[in-house]
Amino acid sequence: MRVVIKVGTSTLTHATGRMDIRHVETLCKVLSDVKNAGHEVVLVSSGAIGMGVGKLNLRERPTDMPTKQAAAAVGQCELMYVYDQLFGTYNHTIAQILLTGEDLRDEGRHRNFSNTLTRLLELGTLPVINENDTVSTVEIGVGDNDTLGALVAVSIKADLLIILSDINGLYTADPRHDPDAVLIPEVWEITPEMRENAGGGGTALSTGGMSTKLIAAGICMEAGTDMVILNGAKPLQIYDVLEGKQVGTRFIGKERNA
Repeated sequence: MRVVIKVGTSTLTHATGRMDIRHVETLCKVLSDVKNAGHEVVLVSSGAIGMGVGKLNLRERPTDMPTKQAAAAVGQCELMYVYDQLFGTYNHTIAQILLTGEDLRDEGRHRNFSNTLTRLLELGTLPVINENDTVSTVEIGVGDNDTLGALVAVSIKADLLIILSDINGLYTADPRHDPDAVLIPEVWEITPEMRENAGGGGTALSTGGMSTKLIAAGICMEAGTDMVILNGAKPLQIYDVLEGKQVGTRFIGKERNA
């Protein structure tokens, strides 16, 4: 199975911007084991700006573009260093790919990206993809990589996209404010009501929210790819998803929907 895993800033870091070591170590261990089992794994990772905030000892996520880009430049180094060390512990080689929206919109550049990513998988690497926040001014603040994860999954014809979030899945209402909110285990069609209930943005250090995850789900479903939202604090649930167990919220691709 070819699996794309998208992990957000809220999973990788504490509210201070410093790395959540326990979560990151467990995630890398699980993904290494999934790869050992014969699956192809691509990691779409946010966190460069968030980690840069911590590394630079900034009090909060910057709002001006030059400081965002500076934080991304510092944080991306830290992020890849940690991934290289942790995945290397389990004898897996990582490869970094930084993308802008133009790399996916332009036909030639998109083809080059897909060819490179496919070859990296053939060579047995574990590609780590992020938006190129250091040079791009358009993509910063758009979707916290949820949309990027969906576009990557569709580009390489992945069997599944797993989005690790700070919530267990899609609910009938916001569970942080409504105690009667119920987790929706499967979605065969994204309704206007779901979009309305999705609300706005994410945490102080991230930019995504449930609304961007529904956009990502729509992209995947239209292409016939399943997508699952899991709680990033529980990376062991990735095993459950790959074993076909019901956890989180699964959005069913159109081919299965037909």
